Amino acid sequence: MAGIQYNFYECINPDCELRFPGYESGPRWNRCPRCRANTRLVAKVGTLSRQQSNIKVNKSGKLIALLDNIRSAWNVGSIFRTADGFGIGKIFLCGISPTPENHKLAKTALGAELSVPWEYFTNGVKLTKDLKSQGYALCALEDYPGATPLFQVDVSPIIVPLVLIAGNEVCGIDPEIIAHCDQVISIPMYGKKQSYNVAIAFGIALSFLSYRLNEITPDRSGHS
Repeated sequence: MAGIQYNFYECINPDCELRFPGYESGPRWNRCPRCRANTRLVAKVGTLSRQQSNIKVNKSGKLIALLDNIRSAWNVGSIFRTADGFGIGKIFLCGISPTPENHKLAKTALGAELSVPWEYFTNGVKLTKDLKSQGYALCALEDYPGATPLFQVDVSPIIVPLVLIAGNEVCGIDPEIIAHCDQVISIPMYGKKQSYNVAIAFGIALSFLSYRLNEITPDRSGHS
């Protein structure tokens, strides 16, 4: 599969000089999207496809996501894209969380909704109980009393796969789901706001947990 050619253009209007990217060559990039003046081609960038790159994608399925009542299709789409990057085994969508049929979700997922397996459940509490009975380790990402700061989490006793749970942007995770979790983790805040955007928080937590789990547990091929 061939890579994609990206071009960068610059507006020739001295009062504007907008610099922006375009995909492949085409007449639409001959005009500045801001002031409609003519543009000039200033740079070309070629990107490698995944098949051509040396990036090794982890598809071990050590991590699974459960999104409970996340209302924004943009946030769910962003989480799908992040999940694809870390080789998440599956995403469970619960309650009012939109599914990939939603065009807004697909717009931010950029195809990740096609590569990450997913399943929808109306009731996140029932799903959580079922996963718990199957032996999954459940980890809620929530600013909750007694929550363990993310970078102090000890993943060594965790039996994978681990289910990382994120909840509603305003109300958080259903308290009954939290009651069934093995641990609750939070991300330290140093600014004036009291919480991160749920998609950003999910990415931060996923990055740390994925690294730690891959560092200390063997994958299915037997490699550390």
